Amino acid sequence: MSKYLIFDIGGSSVKHAIMTEEGEFITKGSYKSERNNFDVFKASMIEEIEKAKKNYNIEGVAISAPGGVNSDTGFIGGNSALPCIHGPNFKKIFGEDLGIKLELENDANCAALGEVWKGAAKDNNDVLFIVCGTGIGGAVIKDKKIHKGNNLHGGEFGYLVLNCERKGKDSTFITWSNLASTGALVKEIAEIKGISEFEIDGKKIFELAENGDEDCIKAIDNFYFNNALGVFNLQYIYDPEKIVIGGAISSREDFIEKINEKLDIIINNIKIAKVRPIIEKCKFENDANLLGALFNFLQRNK
Repeated sequence: MSKYLIFDIGGSSVKHAIMTEEGEFITKGSYKSERNNFDVFKASMIEEIEKAKKNYNIEGVAISAPGGVNSDTGFIGGNSALPCIHGPNFKKIFGEDLGIKLELENDANCAALGEVWKGAAKDNNDVLFIVCGTGIGGAVIKDKKIHKGNNLHGGEFGYLVLNCERKGKDSTFITWSNLASTGALVKEIAEIKGISEFEIDGKKIFELAENGDEDCIKAIDNFYFNNALGVFNLQYIYDPEKIVIGGAISSREDFIEKINEKLDIIINNIKIAKVRPIIEKCKFENDANLLGALFNFLQRNK
């Protein structure tokens, strides 16, 4: 059975795994991410590739990476927590120069592909994937393949404008990320409480709400409502079979239930809305990007 080396490049660590073509894990490991020095970043990755070639006779390398990944050219545009990865040609440096086939894709897209291949959307063809974290991102899946868009911005749902405070030229446009990310929730409570954002996190906010803190209860209620609003809009933009939601917050047991409660309010007040979004939380957490990177490799090398 063919084996592959998969990398998931993150802001704090680079995860790697040897996997079979069926998505089974043979080994897992990780090392600390290098942010600024590409020579250091390069050396660590090449070391893992050479080990995998020697020990497992791998068929190829698949990479999940942040930023505006151009899967055809091998360049990573945009910005991320790792400035050094933006500029070098990954396909040449880690593929052609080492005599191995390599494919790479954006991390949110990989997470979505992992869910489409083996997870919550394995029985679906047309799916939207939402990642709710510090900001809101996601991916568009059409016929089990990523739709990246003309500017590689397909799935950047966080830019959706959900509210606007009109003041002439000084109007304030409020995006989905501004309203309903966990980062926005933390910022709101920090401002209300007059504390630094570093003094509180999403987990603490939910704990305070469970202990009766009215500010946190109200903020969480708005958080769920605004996420339901974004989900509703996406349903009528793309009309997918299913919308899968990921991010650390999605691991809460009542997460989907709460968004469905808010969807009830929206749908009951928009009488012409006949299609109810089907939402589900992602099945895979830490492994989603690795699985999706491999699936992307297999799709591009049929």
